[in-house]
Amino acid sequence: MKLSTLVLSVLAVAFAVRAPVAAAHATDTRYHPMRPVSSCLRSDRINEWHVVNARTIIARTGPYRYLVKLQNACTRLEYPSTVSLHFHSNRANEAVRPGAICGEVGETVSSSSQPPCAIQSVRRIDKAEFDRLRKHAVRHGSGADQPTRMN
Repeated sequence: MKLSTLVLSVLAVAFAVRAPVAAAHATDTRYHPMRPVSSCLRSDRINEWHVVNARTIIARTGPYRYLVKLQNACTRLEYPSTVSLHFHSNRANEAVRPGAICGEVGETVSSSSQPPCAIQSVRRIDKAEFDRLRKHAVRHGSGADQPTRMN
């Protein structure tokens, strides 16, 4: 009888500790992948990209514009030798929508001078915000250098 009381007490404490952590993740504004996946940035449709700073990239796919935030500073993206960026989707989205960049775990961006950098978030932005950020960009390029599905 005492063992079952001890087990119930341990479970109650474990739940009491875990519940606030789960609630914090549910309201965490830093992690909200884009949905539906069809609205995500498609790396195979990028017309232009701009490195605004070591943690911020903007990209345009036709009429849609996106703000991509990186988890950490990727200073080599700002190097003059950065003539191309490569966006890599995670395996789950690759199976559903090849090339989809939604701001999920496992998505990265890299260049010839920068190893893969984890993407923190992706969101659509309007033309005015895109143009404002583009004025501060240190590097830019076209989507012609994105890997194709044939590679």
